[in-house]
Amino acid sequence: MSHRNPPEEPRPPASLRRVPVQERSAERLTRILDACADVLDEVGYEGLTTRAVAHRAGVPIGSVYRFFGNKRALADALAHRNLDAYAERVAARVAGVERGDWRGAVDAAFDEYLEMKRTVPGFGLVDFGVPSAPEAMPDANVRVAERVAALLAHHLDRPLDDRLRRTVLVAVEAVDAVLQLAFRGRPSGDADLVEEARTLLHAYFARSLD
Repeated sequence: MSHRNPPEEPRPPASLRRVPVQERSAERLTRILDACADVLDEVGYEGLTTRAVAHRAGVPIGSVYRFFGNKRALADALAHRNLDAYAERVAARVAGVERGDWRGAVDAAFDEYLEMKRTVPGFGLVDFGVPSAPEAMPDANVRVAERVAALLAHHLDRPLDDRLRRTVLVAVEAVDAVLQLAFRGRPSGDADLVEEARTLLHAYFARSLD
């Protein structure tokens, strides 16, 4: 009997005041979030303002407030977009991994995170949450773990049960701590610490998935 679980469908963040229904509005929202990512890279979360984002996006400040009430809501929406993009990109990587190969699937999730960390605007500071404002997205790692657990369950033909969810959540929390250390002051990350994080992942998952 197959226990495949399809990946979770993306949902708009609760911080979004209005979901765009017209293409023009959707394009404007994309420009605003792109601008938010660029401004974050330049001035950090503390320096982020809705006015700076509006200026960078080339839209009236009212257009930003049409979608977001404040900069925290902006960052939250960017984090949600990052998570949706991450899940899609991991799924594409995992599609090329032999079904049942959990190490290959785990490496796909790990390597895609590193790729986005190093190349996606704003991701270095706001990946799936804002480190300097954890109250904005207190469940960031829970959301990441849920998406990764669903992808693993689908790839391994096993139930998306509490045990798998707990295993993936612990792995996400642990690796997040190591990677924060690896990327502290190093845009590309400390290579040795990055590999330690990968070793940690393999050793921990082996207890449940071998």
